[in-house]
Amino acid sequence: MTNKAVSDHTAPSSERRRRSAHAVVWFGAALSVVISANALAQDYLSPLALCAGKDGGILYVAESSGKQVAVFDVVKGAVTGTIAVPEPPSGLALSSDGSRLYVTGASPRGNVHIVNLRALAVSQSVRVGHTPTAPVVHPDGKTLFVCNRFNNDVSAVDLAEGKEVGRIPVIREPVAAVLTPDGARLFVANLLPAGPADGDFIAAAISVIDTAARQAVAVISLPNGSSSAHGICISPDGAYVYVTHILGRYQMPTTQLERGWMNTNALSVIDAKENKLVNTVLLDDVDLGAANPWGVACTADGKYVCVAHAGSHEISVIDRAGLQERLAKAAAGEAVSEVSQTAADVPNDLAFLVGLRRRIALTGNGPRGLVLIGTKACVSEYFTDTLGVVDIDPSVKPKARSIALGPQAALSAKRKGEMFFNDASLCFQHWQSCSSCHPDARADGLNWDLLNDGIGNPKNAKSMLLAHETPPAMSLGMRDSAEMAVRAGITFIQFTVRPEADAAAIDAYLRSLKAVPSPHLVEDKLSPAAERGEKVFEKARCAKCHPAPLYTDKKSYDLGTGKDLDKDKEFDTPTLVEVWRTAPYMHDGRAAAMSNVLKECNANDLHGTTSSLTQEETNDLIEYVLSR
Repeated sequence: MTNKAVSDHTAPSSERRRRSAHAVVWFGAALSVVISANALAQDYLSPLALCAGKDGGILYVAESSGKQVAVFDVVKGAVTGTIAVPEPPSGLALSSDGSRLYVTGASPRGNVHIVNLRALAVSQSVRVGHTPTAPVVHPDGKTLFVCNRFNNDVSAVDLAEGKEVGRIPVIREPVAAVLTPDGARLFVANLLPAGPADGDFIAAAISVIDTAARQAVAVISLPNGSSSAHGICISPDGAYVYVTHILGRYQMPTTQLERGWMNTNALSVIDAKENKLVNTVLLDDVDLGAANPWGVACTADGKYVCVAHAGSHEISVIDRAGLQERLAKAAAGEAVSEVSQTAADVPNDLAFLVGLRRRIALTGNGPRGLVLIGTKACVSEYFTDTLGVVDIDPSVKPKARSIALGPQAALSAKRKGEMFFNDASLCFQHWQSCSSCHPDARADGLNWDLLNDGIGNPKNAKSMLLAHETPPAMSLGMRDSAEMAVRAGITFIQFTVRPEADAAAIDAYLRSLKAVPSPHLVEDKLSPAAERGEKVFEKARCAKCHPAPLYTDKKSYDLGTGKDLDKDKEFDTPTLVEVWRTAPYMHDGRAAAMSNVLKECNANDLHGTTSSLTQEETNDLIEYVLSR
């Protein structure tokens, strides 16, 4: 049985709320929102990250599409101001004295914008890495740490000097971070797994950084199949770190969804002192998924750990002491449920949290950022441009409300498609959305045994970028077009029937995707090595099958790379646009890096004439390809 306290999700409106003068009664029994009649619809806001002011009376909301930060007065229940920033804001952190707000700007030439909160304006910008996010201030107030998502590293910024003073390499796409209370260690959540996908183990990991030495001192692997590690927090006493992620069951064919057969949604618990994984619990129920866990936070008193579910539009409220007690019993070999007879059983137990967790439905769509103020949970509802608010006090009947962050704008087909792509409530039992395997419409790094080309021959998940421009779809070209693949995915991956208009909207969204400039570029241009590599690209005959501008000839070839059930088959030539982002490579993810593609995966020079290249030429070729 599930321990839910939910009502039906409010269906997404055909319009989204936009910035305006409005009055709200936030913590009262009723919520009233008055929007001025002459408010003009503008671009979407897409609230992403949240940060509470020093006394909890103010919330700062990073509005990604709006390129601004909203200042939300908790007492008044209203937006009282906005702060324009030059780039889409991706993360927020408050200075130790509460006078400045650090805002990461998500762009290839990423910056941290330092906002003077008295003037509500950017006073200084500090250059960091490619698509920075998740800024964290050291307790001494001297250093800011920033995750550079596409550089795969973390910047250390000297706040007194106003400049970056170091970079710490991590694993792959760092997107969330949290410091221990003493500031000695920084735990960093890497979004995606690294390494080949055709082995027995592949999973996202947590990097642990010694902040004084500014170097990684540990890597904590999440369970096999873990991906999309979006959120991380630490308990107030510093004892445990909590990480949200998807736990994919990629070892099984995609024949059903029931009981978490494909994707489950998880919270991993890490012993912060020992730098080791305690265990992983599932956030789903037996017959109802809790898709795409994102933001996570502990209440100040440490009683609860809460999770925002971006795909199923709800929050989980978990009794933290009860969770740790139950995990300790499992670790001691004590049976704690019919499934969990040992600690190893816990990540497969869909009933482990029964009695410890409440599921509270939200009224907005796409909750991502999460902040707790007392017993009030505040979430950024990305697709409805709203701030979700609900009291998690167990003595109070939960009544979620969504507060408009601005006037409404009509949903375009593209925006609808993006919303549908991320919405697990459209899926049978809410287990997953399209983005569960394709975060940001790219790839999760895992192999999946889809049934379109047989069973027992898993394929690496593909990026959706340029899918509609580069038919056919799927590695073996089993779908003539991306349009066919979208509709087949709704039927055979989400196990549901949807109106044609939904699929057409998803098409519109996928067609709108733009390539992110490569982190291998230097000031938007090819490096000297990549310029040399461009010539090698021609010399090695790579351009024959990968011609510009799409870098694919849209044809299929047998290059001798098929094996087992796929032996002697022809594979579609993939685009090289954004290939820097899509490792592991080859149809089965056997190649962890581009060097593996050019050497181990190129018998008889069928995949370009690379055997005669010098090491320098090979390195230059790799640099060019990864600059696309």
